[in-house]
Amino acid sequence: MYKIYVDGQHGTTGLLVNERLAKHPEVEILEIPYEERHNRELRTKLLNEADLVFLCLPDEAVADTVSLVTNPETRIIDASTANRTNDSWAYGLPELSTRHRENVAGASRVSNPGCHASAAVVALYPLVEEGIVSRETAVPLFSITGYTGGGKKMIETYETTEERAYKAPRQYALGLTHKHVPEVRVRSGLNVNPILMPVVSNFPRGLAVTLPLSVKELEKTVTKQDLYEIYQKYFGDSIFIRVHEVDEADDLVDNAFDVQGSNDTNYSDIYIYGNDEQIQVISRLDNLGKGASGAAIQNMNIMLGMDETTGLI
Repeated sequence: MYKIYVDGQHGTTGLLVNERLAKHPEVEILEIPYEERHNRELRTKLLNEADLVFLCLPDEAVADTVSLVTNPETRIIDASTANRTNDSWAYGLPELSTRHRENVAGASRVSNPGCHASAAVVALYPLVEEGIVSRETAVPLFSITGYTGGGKKMIETYETTEERAYKAPRQYALGLTHKHVPEVRVRSGLNVNPILMPVVSNFPRGLAVTLPLSVKELEKTVTKQDLYEIYQKYFGDSIFIRVHEVDEADDLVDNAFDVQGSNDTNYSDIYIYGNDEQIQVISRLDNLGKGASGAAIQNMNIMLGMDETTGLI
């Protein structure tokens, strides 16, 4: 049995990681009482007792916490934004390539991807690598998500307020400076920032990023079927990324896309729609599953040499 400690286990992501760990057959959870969660001495003891630690903390607290880990055998998965563009931390999207998977497997430090970023990078990375989307393109990305990704305060607001604005989708990060933008740029292989347009809406879970493509403006002319084959090339053997047939209709609801269709799973789903001139790639996941806690457990499994799907299927 592996000893696992979740630092920040009483926050939204920490609670969900703990929930998944409780059902995992090969781990023992090191608990900290709620009233002791700021006890530095006790936290330090647990951090160094663990085989693997999940950091579910604010960005500004991560560096200090990492400095408390003196046990060279303790591995860390950081669920914050702090290290997602830090090359000394492996990036926790192992499906992107053999290199990414090997980096995660051999790492003592892994940065868990963000929810918008996970969906965006899955859609973009193969197209940038194949030279279809130029690295110099300010790629537009429209992303809609449920409110649980905003943490406890946002969850409470959505579930208690009667204010009209919260009854409809709300565009945010209006200055186009969302915290996932640098992550998407670096991990997709772009040289310029994408134009990430996030929307939070009045449903708890589910997220979909839409990547619009004007065929004539691409570096190489492609069809919808060409894109399907490219995504199959990259992700066809992946357990947790599913590439759907072009113009998939079976998953639609009244001929409209279901943003919540990947909920309660660790799957990331890719859909391709459009026409000969304009194509849209829709990348969907559960913002608290493959977009957060599910990805964290998957990375833990890989790092500790366990079956990747343990506790997730």
